[in-house]
Amino acid sequence: MSESTIWWLLAGVAVAAELVTGTFYLLMLAIGLGAGAIAAHMGLGSVFQLLAAAAIGGGSVLAWHWQRSKSPRPLRASANPDVNIDIGETVQVAGWNADGTATVKFRGASWTAVMADNAEIGAAGSYRIREMRGNRLVIEKI
Repeated sequence: MSESTIWWLLAGVAVAAELVTGTFYLLMLAIGLGAGAIAAHMGLGSVFQLLAAAAIGGGSVLAWHWQRSKSPRPLRASANPDVNIDIGETVQVAGWNADGTATVKFRGASWTAVMADNAEIGAAGSYRIREMRGNRLVIEKI
């Protein structure tokens, strides 16, 4: 079996493992293994094949990690409108209780609402849902 065949088989195993685990970093390593296979096709020695695989695979992993570190962190599921469709909806607060909560009607049910970020309790009126913590709506004044 030729060296390039071994490199291609290793790249295929890395791609299969990436498909099973969903780890994008394995795909970057598979690119590096493909670079080792191309180096073998070019007739380079084993040392240069390993260096090509390490440089391309490792470099792509570092580049992907650097790119991901620059992007903003995703919101928690309780405050992410992509996960919870109620985030951003409005509710009407008729009045606030002495303990800092309010009872609001939302989607045909009564919910307990609290102000976001320990803000001062406002007057009655329209509020926007900012987050859902368990069975409580965290709201902010519009």
